[in-house]
Amino acid sequence: MQFSGNGFSFPLGEKTYIMGIVNVTPDSFSDGGQYLDPERAVAHALRLQQEGADLIDIGAQSTRPGFTPVSSSEEWERLRPVLEGLSGKLSVPVSVDTFYPDVAEQALKAGAHIINDITGGKEEAMFTIAARCQAGLILMHPGDAADTAQYAGSRDIGQAVHDFLLAAAEKALAKGVTAQQICLDPGIGFGKTMEQNRALLLSKTARAEGYAYLVGASRKRVTVDACPAPPDQRVGGTVAAHTLAQLAGADILRVHDVFEAAQAARLTDAVLRETGFSL
Repeated sequence: MQFSGNGFSFPLGEKTYIMGIVNVTPDSFSDGGQYLDPERAVAHALRLQQEGADLIDIGAQSTRPGFTPVSSSEEWERLRPVLEGLSGKLSVPVSVDTFYPDVAEQALKAGAHIINDITGGKEEAMFTIAARCQAGLILMHPGDAADTAQYAGSRDIGQAVHDFLLAAAEKALAKGVTAQQICLDPGIGFGKTMEQNRALLLSKTARAEGYAYLVGASRKRVTVDACPAPPDQRVGGTVAAHTLAQLAGADILRVHDVFEAAQAARLTDAVLRETGFSL
């Protein structure tokens, strides 16, 4: 099994892949404004590749709790110079974090390889674009789609996420996207309680078989629930959260601190491979 499309291919089960985050925004919760300048964003993406990123995810609007969406035109104006600046300089695929089909299409034409849609395919045009461009397509559980608030605790959240993601994947397949192009994300931190977020880190139920699976808990509140710290001091909690997800079978980890994440993931991969440990 593999996650592939538009010129890239990641065999699954051989290693855990690291997705490095580049936020081209003034207001992201973790590093707002730090990489809004295109030249700094390009330099950061290249640095993340050197630190061990297997793919780079570029986002041009914050999706922090309570965020106010920017227009598709403003989002594209932030993305365009970064994609242009990276053209021919990266050896790893580029993912664009957007829920706007027109932005996704322009980004793919500008050299991106993957669409990362936090709405889980709310706009079905995303499926058509991914199919036509043979691009990778990450579909996330957005939290409100399955009304996770109805679950008092963590016991049923894995099944709710699984059902939503499987339905989203089936919609994509119906539009011509192949299973190899699809990656599913449980949406840690999106519309879920802290207990539900923790349960999803180690959940095997949430994953829909036959598709790549991505977990992104980097610097989110779930990583420091027991001992609060500002976002740039959450590396330890992030590594712990992602190691749990790795034990549960995550194929890709979406992170800010690539060097530390890659180091931890490589060790965990080696131990799991050599000992045959499984939950």
